[in-house]
Amino acid sequence: MQKNVKKRNWAFVLYPESAPQDWKEQLQLSGLAGAISPLHDKDVNPTGEPKKPHYHVILVYGSPTTYNNVKAFTDKLNQPIPQPLEQVRGYYRYFTHKDNPEKYQYNEQYIQTLNGFDISDFVEITKSEVNAMKDELLLIIKQKDYLEYCDFIDFVQDNMDKAYFDVASSHTIFFNTYLKSRRYGKRDGTARTDGNGRWVLIDENGEVKE
Repeated sequence: MQKNVKKRNWAFVLYPESAPQDWKEQLQLSGLAGAISPLHDKDVNPTGEPKKPHYHVILVYGSPTTYNNVKAFTDKLNQPIPQPLEQVRGYYRYFTHKDNPEKYQYNEQYIQTLNGFDISDFVEITKSEVNAMKDELLLIIKQKDYLEYCDFIDFVQDNMDKAYFDVASSHTIFFNTYLKSRRYGKRDGTARTDGNGRWVLIDENGEVKE
């Protein structure tokens, strides 16, 4: 690691067995925005041996800071050397192994954030990614049979990544119109769900229209 490198965003691995008991409090008191992964206690080495339980930590400084400055902080926590981050979003996704299906998938609900850290500040979602998220959100509406926008948005806010909440809340007309159509179809008896959660039109005899 070049000692003169200066970056705003840094990451390091934290082993709880060697960290001081108040390591989370020290992170909080540092005033740095940051994020802590779920405890990685099910990772394995290529040989099949389990890795030591550890956390992945992101630190965001207000301005570019040196490697030595960050290392002085991680040294206080008795942890390995920090690494500069080029892509905060990619490392954040590694918190749960979201892009590594061959690895254990950790629950993103156990990600902890510090001092105002918000992953959406680092996310630039492409149009294709937005469309893929909309597909996933529509599937949730069908599976849970939501009819009201408030119920749908509550679920997304409580259970999904903030990027999904941004898509759901910034496409209000699209989702609200879809939910309204489902709601009216269910109330006036002209529609119902099939076995896959999809709404289908029915005729006056109660048969599915082709």
